[in-house]
Amino acid sequence: MNLAQTLRASALAVPSRPAIIVDDVVDCSYSQFADRVAARAGDLVSHSGVQPGDRVGLFMTNRPDYLEALYAIWWAGAVAVPLNSMMHPREAVALLDDCKARVCLVSPDLAEAMLSEAPISAVIRVIDKTDLLEARKADAIGCSTADVSEDAWIFYTSGTTGKPKGAQLTHANLFAMAVAYLADTEWVDDRSGLLHIALQSHASGLFALPFVARGAAQVVPSATDPATIARLLTVHERLSFFAPPVLMRRLSVSPDIQAAPLERMGTLLVGAAPVYAEDLRLALGTFGPRIWNGYGQGETPCTITAMGQRQMAAAAAAGDDVLLSSVGVPRVGIDVKIMQDDVEVVDGDIGEVCVRGATVMRGYLDRPEETAESLRGGWLHTGDLGRWERGHLQLLDRSKDMVISGGSNIYPREIEDLLLQESTVAEVAVIGLPDPEWGERVVAIIVTEPGCTLDADRLDAFCLESMARYKRPKEYLQVDSLPRNGAGKVLKRELREQLQAKE
Repeated sequence: MNLAQTLRASALAVPSRPAIIVDDVVDCSYSQFADRVAARAGDLVSHSGVQPGDRVGLFMTNRPDYLEALYAIWWAGAVAVPLNSMMHPREAVALLDDCKARVCLVSPDLAEAMLSEAPISAVIRVIDKTDLLEARKADAIGCSTADVSEDAWIFYTSGTTGKPKGAQLTHANLFAMAVAYLADTEWVDDRSGLLHIALQSHASGLFALPFVARGAAQVVPSATDPATIARLLTVHERLSFFAPPVLMRRLSVSPDIQAAPLERMGTLLVGAAPVYAEDLRLALGTFGPRIWNGYGQGETPCTITAMGQRQMAAAAAAGDDVLLSSVGVPRVGIDVKIMQDDVEVVDGDIGEVCVRGATVMRGYLDRPEETAESLRGGWLHTGDLGRWERGHLQLLDRSKDMVISGGSNIYPREIEDLLLQESTVAEVAVIGLPDPEWGERVVAIIVTEPGCTLDADRLDAFCLESMARYKRPKEYLQVDSLPRNGAGKVLKRELREQLQAKE
């Protein structure tokens, strides 16, 4: 089944319900949304020559017509390639070339920089007001009958540890993701809403799928400051939203958010990067039992394990930081194992997280060897290290981020968790750097709380109180901010390269 059929079904079931809302103004109903999508699909075919199976890039910042463009691509039987709008246009060009996109739809605010790059195989089409209005006037076409096994979304991995790869997500993959959300995350109906304060090209756009399938509103804010978000949580009921951990933390300490009637909201969906117990306690203190911590990756979008709202609140109330900081239990229809050398380990042992289920990609685009390696034995090998703790998955690190110092394995996440409990530390990233004596040495890069300065002796003593001496950082470095990608993940590879260049 083509995913666009879920929009068509909602347009039939709840035609007059709001589909797209800008702040508190309805942009279109579900019947209007479907009509626009059908017309824009016709425009893609007649104006841009798009054929079924063609790849269509989306290099756009968040906007009311983003989902319109996404569903139009599917309606036409094509494959969407949403690109992170925070990347450099040169990086976007490289990905469009990699996937051999026929056309790329670009928002006006990104157009000048994009058009200044070297020619690429795809046609750049700027979706300004005039183009958008003309596209909506095109002759509508019927919804494609794409097979569920065909690609729907090429999701380029973040590239935090290497060159991005295009994960081929089929209609079946994304439909299974949407069903899992409805099965074990929260109830969604036409009175619900999803607030897009994070990138629509990533998790926020993926989470839109179950909401569209259930005829729920998509709320696109004109700004994403805490005051605006607080106002929208006041105006709209049952409004859910996705936020990476750093944004969740900022919202949790905002007086505007704290003063909002949060009992009216839906769920705060957090993920895309490690979420620390201290930040979860802070968020629970503000939002109450409305925090859901999900673990997924581009190869199995948003769907591996999750810590549900009630379980998280219970763990916090019990003071159980082990469960609180876990990423919970396997999602509906997902099988998860911890393996070493492709052999399952016993509970408590550390290994690679491996996943099997209907959400797992069919492969990496044009990378058969990497596909075979990642999907060997019928399991997706995530590259993440973890262990089971009382039936809950405790993530440690990416396997490439593990530090081997003096022959011992050291997991940066463990050190980061501890350092965040020190009152002067606001954010921290722990990495390994080459060392002639130890092989690698542990380095902690720290953003201090406002008004504080880094005290290495104090932090070292703090670490020694709670962990083995060999694990503690050999260096503590203060920075103003940590480099992150658009999904909120700390770019440890970039940190390593920057520090190594200085040595």
